[in-house]
Amino acid sequence: MGVLEKIKAIEEEMARTQKNKATEYHLGLLKAKLAKYRAQLLEPTGKSSGGGTGFDVQKAGDARVCLIGFPSVGKSTLLNKMTNTQSEAASYEFTTLTAIPGVIEYKGARIQLLDLPGIVEGASGGRGRGRQVVSTAKTSDLIIMMLDATKSTEQRRLLEIELDAVGIRLNKTRPDVVFKQKAAGGVTINATVKLTKIDEKAIKTILAGYKIHNCDVMIREDITIDELIDVLIGTRKYVPCLYVFNKIDAISLEQMDKYARQDHSMVISCEMGLNLDQLVVKIWDLIGLVKVYTKKRGHQPDLSDPICLRKGATIEDVCLGIHRSLVPNFKYALVWGKSSKFSPHAQKVGLNHAVADEDVVSIFTK
Repeated sequence: MGVLEKIKAIEEEMARTQKNKATEYHLGLLKAKLAKYRAQLLEPTGKSSGGGTGFDVQKAGDARVCLIGFPSVGKSTLLNKMTNTQSEAASYEFTTLTAIPGVIEYKGARIQLLDLPGIVEGASGGRGRGRQVVSTAKTSDLIIMMLDATKSTEQRRLLEIELDAVGIRLNKTRPDVVFKQKAAGGVTINATVKLTKIDEKAIKTILAGYKIHNCDVMIREDITIDELIDVLIGTRKYVPCLYVFNKIDAISLEQMDKYARQDHSMVISCEMGLNLDQLVVKIWDLIGLVKVYTKKRGHQPDLSDPICLRKGATIEDVCLGIHRSLVPNFKYALVWGKSSKFSPHAQKVGLNHAVADEDVVSIFTK
């Protein structure tokens, strides 16, 4: 029996099994097996059989944003409008057959926008090159889920199922669980909060399903069985997602207002260019970049070419962004801006100092 057949058999058994206290451990074990087989499907351990070509595009710029959606929802049109790239757009489905990259230049940053081919239901199992599409989405800093405002909201649920099946968790944070395997000593479980969705027996059942018999587990939040499995697998990607409803020029004002008020959502019209500027601002906010300006001794700060880093970046990241040789020769840095304790005056800091947006940094070497 192949992996796909095993996955189907487990899904059918889960659908037949009633959900109650008596079956929760059995369902937990089935979920663990299902997650394991899906991981095998996406990352096969056997030798490659050759054939087949990928279309992943090399990461470029300061961040990557992927456009995901069903065919003919306007992804290519959006790419053309927001970048200088020409991705073929037409009213028929499956116009885009490979990944088309473009670049959004905003606030001195270069954001790579990737137009992925439209996916179909069953994409996580490989239909319509879907496995390549959703796996490429794993490399993104933000996913824009393009939805057709004139069609059923079922499209959003189906896309979420496909992304969830390949280990992409949308608008979620990694569970606060520390898991460490050891050579002997059995299973030790500690929790700093009351667990209402899972108990110790269920945790040990899941661990046994993964043949883990000696480990320490520290749980710091009220997790579910699915979240525990995500921690054990360790390859899950937690990505922010923006749901973008296109073609709002073809729906009523009441329906548009309903979509606009949903969490993590925006409404646009690619054809008429409505709300595209605000979409760029939203993208910038969600990817969380920090701009840092550099300053040479005795000169004014260079405001024309900022270094773009992730939130939480340190002076060490700034040094690496300029040149890798700066770190071993680093002496100290002066920082002006929000992260300086003496703002508006400079603060003398070391490599571990966290920088803030629009800080000015001057690096001194030995």
